[in-house]
Amino acid sequence: MSARHAIAERGRPLGSPLSVWLSFRAVPFLVAGLSKLWSYTLRVRREGFEAVEDLVARDERFVLAFWHRRLFMMPLAYPFLRKGRGVAILSSDSKDGERSAATWRWFGIHAVRGTASDDGAKALVRMIQAVRQGWDFGITPDGPRGPLMELKPGVTALARKTGAWIVPVTLAFDRQVELRTWDRMVIPLPFAACVVRYGAPYRIPPRAEDHAEAAGLQRRMDELEHWAEQVSHG
Repeated sequence: MSARHAIAERGRPLGSPLSVWLSFRAVPFLVAGLSKLWSYTLRVRREGFEAVEDLVARDERFVLAFWHRRLFMMPLAYPFLRKGRGVAILSSDSKDGERSAATWRWFGIHAVRGTASDDGAKALVRMIQAVRQGWDFGITPDGPRGPLMELKPGVTALARKTGAWIVPVTLAFDRQVELRTWDRMVIPLPFAACVVRYGAPYRIPPRAEDHAEAAGLQRRMDELEHWAEQVSHG
């Protein structure tokens, strides 16, 4: 099985051919198209980008870590073209996961199938395999269902076991709305200013203790979130 197929392998959605086409083809296409049009209206600026560009230039793997509430426009944080590879995410084997994976594919983002909350060990193994095959990884350490902005140590284990760099990242908007969802999802208003801020890339030693490293990453991500909230409130 090729690396691409191993990464993009889908679950088996149930239903009639029409419902499958609507749920896993038409809807993802429309959602991705609307999101892309939305992003084109934003005035995007990046901070701390040079260090991440340097990782790409040196063909190093990295893990983008961000809170779930900043997910909506997060493809703006990965404007890179990698030869034969790119960025992957974790997506569950459920119908919702299949719909999500089908949507992200329109952004050139590939899905590693598995559910961290249900079978964390198996999901971690699949993510490690993806990074070792040459993929970068985007991960929400408080996903898929929270608690909100409470980091689970899987992201540090992934970086420690693969040697990939960790890059905390956030998006901030000067005009936005906040949804009444568990993650308080942030949605920018059209034509808003968008700042993508990257934290300094760093590596985790192979013998480091995951919980201690997770506490350090939590602090870095909390600092970025505090900054993003200040931007949104002027």
